[in-house]
Amino acid sequence: MNWYLQNGKDSDVIISSRVRLSRNIEGLPYVQKCNEEQLKTVHNKLKDITPSIGYGLKFISLNDLDNTNKQALVEKHIISPEFSKTRNKYAAIIINDEENICIEVNEEDHIKLQVFSSGMELENLMNLAIEIDQKLEELVPYSFNKKYGYLTACPTNVGTGLKVSVLAHLTALSLTENIRKVLNAVNNLGMSIRGMYGEGSKPEGDLYQISNNQTLGVTEKEITKNVKLISQKVIEQERTARKYLAKKGIDLEDKIYRDFGVLSNARKLSEEEARELLSSVKLGTDLGIIKELDDTKISKLILQTKPANLQLRVGKELSIYEQYIERAKIVQDIINEK
Repeated sequence: MNWYLQNGKDSDVIISSRVRLSRNIEGLPYVQKCNEEQLKTVHNKLKDITPSIGYGLKFISLNDLDNTNKQALVEKHIISPEFSKTRNKYAAIIINDEENICIEVNEEDHIKLQVFSSGMELENLMNLAIEIDQKLEELVPYSFNKKYGYLTACPTNVGTGLKVSVLAHLTALSLTENIRKVLNAVNNLGMSIRGMYGEGSKPEGDLYQISNNQTLGVTEKEITKNVKLISQKVIEQERTARKYLAKKGIDLEDKIYRDFGVLSNARKLSEEEARELLSSVKLGTDLGIIKELDDTKISKLILQTKPANLQLRVGKELSIYEQYIERAKIVQDIINEK
């Protein structure tokens, strides 16, 4: 089972964790400054070394994926929305079947090495990322400066080139109207808290991405430790808000079961409506109010009600209205799975 359908540590609040390392190949301009021949050089060099990296990784040119499959990767948070729309014909991914390792080729940097896990799993992910990074560095020379560290296209990534992030479900903080205080506190502690797709995105379904800002002058271990500490504080705040809501008893149960009733009986569902209902129903499942679902079914519902993954599940392209109808059917199928 792929990582995004599994349960992890603290997965009642933390949906997933990601560690990302930005790297560039020595002697070549950054992607934005590369001419076509240089982009091709990066593409071919990484394609050639892929078998030597191991981990069951495969090299796939983005041009070989249709728009639905690219968008499905965006919905899984495996590639960025911007990368899925690139016109760079030498853009590619290096990915394994489990999809917990994905290297973006010729995105903002020549190499964006990413590893993923469900729940809160930062230390193990960091170890895996460093292990793969060391193998890559043996195969391709990196742009590195003794004073500044790894050199990257974006100045905010210079140094370690490391971004550590978690995706948090903060529905109780939203319901109790304490979310703004938490967002301000996290931002004041030198972290970023944004929508589910990171910079420039808005929160959807009460999902927020927490990540480090500083990459220069700190070690990988310090960054990982800081993100974990802040995330643990956010988990505590969310669980406190959930306890407060639980004291409302029948009022909370009524809201959650009404949302569950609409979700499980609707004959058509928009993506936005499904997302909002699922946020409420996930809270009800985590609090033990809804007995009909478990974390695995919730994960399936969240993923397979998104447009691209929905269309891949049914095996054909659908109009928006057809998606509304199929989304309702998929919800009922997953809820009734034995």
